[in-house]
Amino acid sequence: MKNLFVVVLVGLLTLTACQTERIVEKTVIVHDTVYVNNFDYDYMLMAVLWYQTSAEMRAMCYQAFNTARISIDQTLESYKGPKKLAVVVDIDETMVDNSPYEAANILGNFGYPERWGEWIDKASATAIPGAVEFMKYAVSKGVDVFYVSNRKIAEKDATIKNMRALGFPMIDDEHLLLRDKTSSKNERRDKVSATHNIVLLIGDNMNDFSGIFENKTVDDRFTVTDENKSEFGKRFIVLPNPMYGDWESAVLKYNFKQTNEQKDSVRKENLRGM
Repeated sequence: MKNLFVVVLVGLLTLTACQTERIVEKTVIVHDTVYVNNFDYDYMLMAVLWYQTSAEMRAMCYQAFNTARISIDQTLESYKGPKKLAVVVDIDETMVDNSPYEAANILGNFGYPERWGEWIDKASATAIPGAVEFMKYAVSKGVDVFYVSNRKIAEKDATIKNMRALGFPMIDDEHLLLRDKTSSKNERRDKVSATHNIVLLIGDNMNDFSGIFENKTVDDRFTVTDENKSEFGKRFIVLPNPMYGDWESAVLKYNFKQTNEQKDSVRKENLRGM
């Protein structure tokens, strides 16, 4: 009996070790480059939990879209320009909620881009609170809406399916501008500006508003934001997203080849304590 207990114990320990190894160590291939990292996505737990469970998140979204309505109304009162007005919006975490994918990252211990295509193909993202109503309101006022997103062209059909099902207006090739050659949105915004006067830009990332925010350090992002403070709530409308974004890229100094242990150290180094 004692020998049997030892065999069972050794077997359980071996199984546990194998399971731990499968969870902790992964080989990830990004752009034909192989990285072996130790994954631990628990660092995202509070951000995703807040996003999915807090009434404050919903309130901030309603606040943003209420402000956007006021801005449109004020512009329409005095606008007499030759171009038609337009609203330019991001999609992810601005129009639709992808937090179930982020939650799956934590529960399954994997990270973007793993299984992102699977999530897109499900076409099951829900609308951000107030987003559909605002976009319909803008269109009802004669304002065109453009969706400028860094989703890939290959993801267009599933994106259209998802957003049409949610009731978003103007979901077509003309108004859905996805990423082609570059993640910078400057060219796509310029394309809209060629035919329209952009009255509002709405997003969860500073790069959704202007190229002046791109590839900046944490301090430089603060500086540029402060220099443009009069635009927020007027022409720039920001949606909350503590889960991911260029804010984290700036913290990591845009060095995405770091191991997850190195990234974790950098995040902690950027905390300001008492």
